[in-house]
Amino acid sequence: MAASSVAELQPWQRAWPGLLGYLSMTATYQTYRVLVSHLQYTDKEEVVLWMNTVGPYHNRQETYKYFSLPFCAGSKKTISHYHETLGEALQGVELEFSGLDIKFKEEVMQTTYCEIELDKAKRDAFVYAIKNHYWYQMYIDDLPIWGIVGEADENGEDHYLWTYKKLEIGFNGNRIVDVNLTSEGKVKLVPNTRIAMSYSVKWKKSDVKFEDRFDKYLDPSFFQHRIHWFSIFNSFMMVIFLVGLVSMILMRTLRKDYARYSKEEEMDDMDRDLGDEYGWKQVHGDVFRPSSHPLIFSSLIGSGCQIFSVSLIVIIVAIVEDLYTERGSMLSTAIFVYAATSPVNGYFGGSLYAKQGGRRWIKQMFIGAFMIPAMVCGTAFFINFIAIYYHASRAIPFGTMVAVCCICFFVILPLNLVGTILGRNLSGQPNFPCRVNAVPRPIPEKKWFMEPAVIVCLGGILPFGSIFIEMYFIFTSFWAYKIYYVYGFMMLVLVILCIVTVCVTIVCTYFLLNAEDYRWQWTSFLSAASTAVYVYMYSFYYYFFKTKMYGLFQTSFYFGYMAVFSTALGIMCGAVGYMGTSAFVRKIYTNVKID
Repeated sequence: MAASSVAELQPWQRAWPGLLGYLSMTATYQTYRVLVSHLQYTDKEEVVLWMNTVGPYHNRQETYKYFSLPFCAGSKKTISHYHETLGEALQGVELEFSGLDIKFKEEVMQTTYCEIELDKAKRDAFVYAIKNHYWYQMYIDDLPIWGIVGEADENGEDHYLWTYKKLEIGFNGNRIVDVNLTSEGKVKLVPNTRIAMSYSVKWKKSDVKFEDRFDKYLDPSFFQHRIHWFSIFNSFMMVIFLVGLVSMILMRTLRKDYARYSKEEEMDDMDRDLGDEYGWKQVHGDVFRPSSHPLIFSSLIGSGCQIFSVSLIVIIVAIVEDLYTERGSMLSTAIFVYAATSPVNGYFGGSLYAKQGGRRWIKQMFIGAFMIPAMVCGTAFFINFIAIYYHASRAIPFGTMVAVCCICFFVILPLNLVGTILGRNLSGQPNFPCRVNAVPRPIPEKKWFMEPAVIVCLGGILPFGSIFIEMYFIFTSFWAYKIYYVYGFMMLVLVILCIVTVCVTIVCTYFLLNAEDYRWQWTSFLSAASTAVYVYMYSFYYYFFKTKMYGLFQTSFYFGYMAVFSTALGIMCGAVGYMGTSAFVRKIYTNVKID
């Protein structure tokens, strides 16, 4: 009976145990990681040296397994490693046991741990790595260590391999707080020879607190440079000026508009017909008309609200917790928060679609739920083919792909459905302050600079100007070897970006409505979203003038994910601009008397 019951289950029902098993396994590994990461050692207890990846210095994301180069491992028994977090798996972390025998507070003199039989193929592999400035990364107690594979002579004819790893480990009490690596033992690469690889371990007492052990990896002179402070101050002053300018212009102009419209109300019909009627009041019967393509529009607004929520929450978490101290923790946190905030997407997208009279709400919910995941996964899928061709560690494992799909179908979609239902029922009624005319009003001709296309192109300049300095620091931390930790700056920039975006879109919408053009929904969204175009153009400048990246894999990775980042930023800015402009439009049409 039990067997037949199981056989009768639907495929999605049979998938639940696997999903629950994956989630429980992830939680178990995360707990194990916490225990191991903050391990308190006893004297002569084993300390594990993990070998992570190796790759060219100028291509940070082009990484390979450490033992893809013909290095040899120590004789100690191998320890298998699994990806503890989803972020580690997606970021290409490939920890492999070094085989070196290291014990807490037990010094090791220079000891040979293996020998490399250097034939021509192995020599060619090392020479290629040295020519391309390969370096590798290791971990001891979650503290990263970097070392270079080798170097060439001045003429570039002879190549040398560093064979001696000199480890100096600092401890405070029973915890490891500092690790330093010195590469020595330069040996010329000659075919058909044996190269001995050796290591030594020296322990020293340190005054560094365990909580501060990652401070040595930070670069305050770079992130807290006067230019960074000046850019924040400059953006802040621009916000004050822009808000003041917008307030003064709109308040004075709107006051005159209200006075003029009130005067028109006192005229008789003959005078009103002979009068010069113009301005935003004339489109009151069309201003709340549903936008073109309401299904796509409402899905974009819902996705933008969710991206804004994710950005805000992740920045707050990063300020409170030092996420940079854990491998892949930032990416794991972002994925978790994105899945958890799916009701935000459903609520705003579903309520807007209902207000605009949309009837295919299930289709809208699916499009809103999978718009961003499909964009990210599609880009990752394309880059994954190149990573597989390169045999890079960035190639996403099949199990990780299944896990991401499970999150999309079993977490994001149900939560989005809940948000959509709440949005349609709680705020889906079209309670507009003006009645919508049955026949659309013809749009009069206007000057070229008042056309929506021109407004859209110019609308993103000021928002981009408020963030482009911060973009440089963010790009450098991701594409170069800097750890971004000034999330207070990022929070200020996010607030400044939102204020500038709302101010710019309100001004653009006012001028558009004053020209009696009621197509403000898409114009407000796209004029704010055009910030993404300027960010993506800036990424081209950064690639060619600020980096030395090369090769198909790194170039595809850079421009692919920069396109994803720019698009997500544009959708977020567009949603913020539309929400602010929508409140403004509703406010001005509520305060004017409409017949």
